[in-house]
Amino acid sequence: MKKKVYTFDVVNYILLGLFALITLYPFIYVIAGSFNDGMDYSGGGVWLVPRKVTLANYKVVFSDNGFWKAFGLTIGVTILGTFGALAVTSAVAYAISRKELRFRNFFQIFNLITMFFGGGLIPYFLIIVSLGLYDTFWVYIFPSLYSVYNMIIMQSFFKSIPEEMREAAVMDGAGELRIWLSIYLPLSKPVLATVGLWLATGFWNSYFSTMAYTRAGDLSTLQYFLMRMIKEAKVDTGGLDPSLIEQTTSTTISFAAIVIATLPILFVYPFIQKYFSKGIMIGSLKG
Repeated sequence: MKKKVYTFDVVNYILLGLFALITLYPFIYVIAGSFNDGMDYSGGGVWLVPRKVTLANYKVVFSDNGFWKAFGLTIGVTILGTFGALAVTSAVAYAISRKELRFRNFFQIFNLITMFFGGGLIPYFLIIVSLGLYDTFWVYIFPSLYSVYNMIIMQSFFKSIPEEMREAAVMDGAGELRIWLSIYLPLSKPVLATVGLWLATGFWNSYFSTMAYTRAGDLSTLQYFLMRMIKEAKVDTGGLDPSLIEQTTSTTISFAAIVIATLPILFVYPFIQKYFSKGIMIGSLKG
């Protein structure tokens, strides 16, 4: 039996293909530029593949101590921030998902209000300073440990877990902390993986906190470092072979740094992709 082809399907596939091409092309362009000789790239015409292949751009990036400091700091912020935020947000979500929680409606309304109203940048900055977080590593962690939106997603997922499992644990003498750790978290891998990906991507791509709440320097995150590299066209080339430097420009070096900075997220995503759709659907529809 031949499958009937509808005009809508053809148009749909064409549009999806164009959208995929538009989405992927900027990254392909950056990769091509990162492997191309800098002076040759300045002449234009490098669109899909490098015209004059060289690894000089990557060698310059790998030799920049500032890049590695920012890279290491961002890895630390991403790991600590993601796991810390998952722990705090899931704990609050579990508590609010319980009907027996006192003043539950008040806590829910209070959380929702914060999603629509905020004090603004200056009051927030003053709070950061008064708490002693300004220009410290923890300014990246503590303010980002809790998100109302993520809490609502987790709360809806927790409500989908059969109540009988909790009742059985209570009959066996388990407390709320034990139930949360031993039952709810292990059963919540899809939503934890989904929210974890959002958190990790947010921490990895963060640059505003460095710009607003630190003096940069050794506390510069990777994205802020890349932004300054691209904007100011400054690269530490001290001690490098002059012939190597002649093969690069600030633009092609920044392309190489962008590719290196993107790879960790690309490597992590395939491992949690199977949880992604399920986590979003169950966490957002059930409750």
